[in-house]
Amino acid sequence: MSSSMQNDTVQASSSSSRPGGSDQQPTAAVAPLSRYESQKKRDWNTFGQYLRNQSPPVSLSQCNFNHVLEFLRYLDQFGKTKVHLHGCIFFGQPDPPAPCTCPLRQAWGSLDALIGRLRAAYEEHGGSPENNPFGTGAIRVYLREVKECQSKARGIPYTKKKKKRSQLKGTHNTTSKSFNQLAS
Repeated sequence: MSSSMQNDTVQASSSSSRPGGSDQQPTAAVAPLSRYESQKKRDWNTFGQYLRNQSPPVSLSQCNFNHVLEFLRYLDQFGKTKVHLHGCIFFGQPDPPAPCTCPLRQAWGSLDALIGRLRAAYEEHGGSPENNPFGTGAIRVYLREVKECQSKARGIPYTKKKKKRSQLKGTHNTTSKSFNQLAS
């Protein structure tokens, strides 16, 4: 076979294996991740990067609640929530009239949601629920302290919202009253 024929044969066989070639198998469409799943993946990657950047690097198997607490404190530098210090004249005021030099921190709700996502991701990546560093009592205590501190500093109490009662029950009572009035 001449060299030009060999080149043509090689080009023809490589063109069928290229994307768009005639031998391409149909690929299954992958559903896009939900917003929650995307955020969980991003958070998990960020935490993994944080562990790798430690000196010395920390493997996931060596990770404990202390690493998680350090990670949460590290994230405070990227926070956007003003948390007034005890000496600040605006301490305890929900809407201060002027700016102050108090630090910005991560909001309690953001940290709470982050821990929930990381806790789920840990178990999805093969970690056992018993050894999950994101589900320890120390993490719950830390989150409770952050919540209370921010509540006092910002003058905004965190209270659970009461669930609304079924509107159906109220509608039923009014309907029967109206019916009784019509009947009499």
